[in-house]
Amino acid sequence: MSLATYIGSNVELPINNELDDLVTIGSCFSDERNRLNIKKHQFTTLYVYEVASDWGIEITEYMNKSRRKESKEKLIALCKLMDRSLKSGDFFELYSCWVGEEAEEQERKLTLNIHYFDIDDIDMPEKTLVRIEK
Repeated sequence: MSLATYIGSNVELPINNELDDLVTIGSCFSDERNRLNIKKHQFTTLYVYEVASDWGIEITEYMNKSRRKESKEKLIALCKLMDRSLKSGDFFELYSCWVGEEAEEQERKLTLNIHYFDIDDIDMPEKTLVRIEK
């Protein structure tokens, strides 16, 4: 199984399936059905994408340190990427789950400001719907 991370946005985002960057917007583990389930069951946004990476974005104290550090870097990079696409007052949604579990109930919700959060204080396990506001 693979942990996939999905992003929901009310603005269309450019697709980049190249895995040269820490995070890119494009398919990696999911298919159209997975993204439709995320849109239907989790997101309130118009557009849904997968954040393509070698592993999803989740941050918990139970992860090994290198994977947790990488996830923190991915979240920061994603916020920087989205900051360029969003206007003040906009938001995007983020959700990580195992591929095939997109229609299952979310377990937590979290709201962050795109510019003001302490990455070391974030607990964001799988099945957490994160709303990141600008």
